[in-house]
Amino acid sequence: PIYLPMARSALNRDYLSRKDDGLYGQLDADSQTKVLPIYKGKVLLAGSINDAKPELKFFAPADIPTESYLAYLGKATGGHELAEGTSVILADVDQALAETLEPNPDNWHVLRRTGAGMSDLGIGIYAQALALANWHNTHSHCPKCGALTQIIDAGWVRRCPVDGQEIYPRTDPAIIVSVIDHQDRILLGSQGVWEENRWSILAGFVEPGESLEAAVVREMFEESGLRVVHPRYLASQAWPFPYSLMLGYTAKIAADSDGTLHPDGEEIEKLRWFSREDITREASALLLPGRLTISRAIIEHWYGGEIISASELA
Repeated sequence: PIYLPMARSALNRDYLSRKDDGLYGQLDADSQTKVLPIYKGKVLLAGSINDAKPELKFFAPADIPTESYLAYLGKATGGHELAEGTSVILADVDQALAETLEPNPDNWHVLRRTGAGMSDLGIGIYAQALALANWHNTHSHCPKCGALTQIIDAGWVRRCPVDGQEIYPRTDPAIIVSVIDHQDRILLGSQGVWEENRWSILAGFVEPGESLEAAVVREMFEESGLRVVHPRYLASQAWPFPYSLMLGYTAKIAADSDGTLHPDGEEIEKLRWFSREDITREASALLLPGRLTISRAIIEHWYGGEIISASELA
């Protein structure tokens, strides 16, 4: 099995309650209710960003104006930092409220690189909240007529006031692939904008009318010039930057391929085959994807254990 940090959750999404027009009033009256504020995609932590197990910082409804409420996220399940049954509301706060809640802007964090140690509850809430907030902030108007849409169903639907069209949260599927050659080496690539010696496996978005397996074959050929065969699904996890779903695969290069690499020069500037011995020998100099990512999980799944790279030694 592959351990995926952002595939975890300990939140009952309680979807049936979303249709209740009086939901927020009931939640405000519940002393257990917690509100998670998000400001420009950033959250606050109850402790330090350097804590081994960081926790989200929640507020009482009295601390957050109801007009900032963006969505009802659900109820906590037991065994975590919130009591079982605690309702959680997402609030999208403006600069003035953000400065009131936490005046130091450095204490607002995007947990893209630092959230791997969070609990199942915390990381599940974070992924759900950030993806929803990103969707709302980029889909505020009707795609047909341009009218400002209304938020309904406790933040899970936007409705056009002109024609009644309902718009639902967006999730963009993307495949990410460990390509393996005839010598059981893994293919890693580097983008031109990355730091020197930063590597990852290859990925790309699924196009309209395309199966996941077809996307694997197409994207790997486009980015590396390799023909791959027998794509095999491994695992998936949310990646709310802004609202993707990463679907992990592994695939072999075609039997008649000699493994010659042709980076596309646009997304991928460099490509290289790595053996396990290469990884072991060079780990202290390699910059691998962060531990929150599915790419790191897939690389370590192929490698057969944890890799301590330059990313952790820095």
